Amino acid sequence: MDFFSKEEADVIGEISNISIGSSATAMNLMLGQPITITTPHVTLAHKNDILEDYENSCILVRVQYTEGLFGTNMLVLKDDDAKIITDLMMGNGGTGEYSRGDITPLHISAVSEAMNQMTASSATAMSKMFEKKIDISPPSVQQIVVEEYEFPDDIREDLFVKINFKLRIGKLIDSTIMQLYPFDLAHSIYKLFQRRN
Repeated sequence: MDFFSKEEADVIGEISNISIGSSATAMNLMLGQPITITTPHVTLAHKNDILEDYENSCILVRVQYTEGLFGTNMLVLKDDDAKIITDLMMGNGGTGEYSRGDITPLHISAVSEAMNQMTASSATAMSKMFEKKIDISPPSVQQIVVEEYEFPDDIREDLFVKINFKLRIGKLIDSTIMQLYPFDLAHSIYKLFQRRN
């Protein structure tokens, strides 16, 4: 982290913690399960190494900042977690038919709805924190094959700030959710924080 100071890492971690924490509240209301998200672990990662902790495939959520900040924020979920979230959203207990088998368009749709609520709540929390309107586009959700995935052309940076959270949903999920900021976006967020103070 030569050009990413410990202070920057701490600030990004804290901001991410507040925004993900507010998302957890929205998720709790949606899923009817207690949600626990632990303190973030912040590292700097090259884009070729970002997905190395994920086997075969995973769910990638992309959110564009459209006002107040500009750039793409990403969240990565494990397939199995997405299936359990879908099963809960379909009114089952998290171990029903939607928690098994392959990821289908219904899973993508359910996760999109969950992420829409979560990211909107996160943007609201950031707006309050920075006393500035922060707006986002609706999230784009897709299942990706880890080995074949290439970052889209609008994300040209090689370095990302990677924030790992432990995610617990009731007794159903004890897993990790990963948030990714391209380095320039993370630096912009840090500068916004400095201006506020």
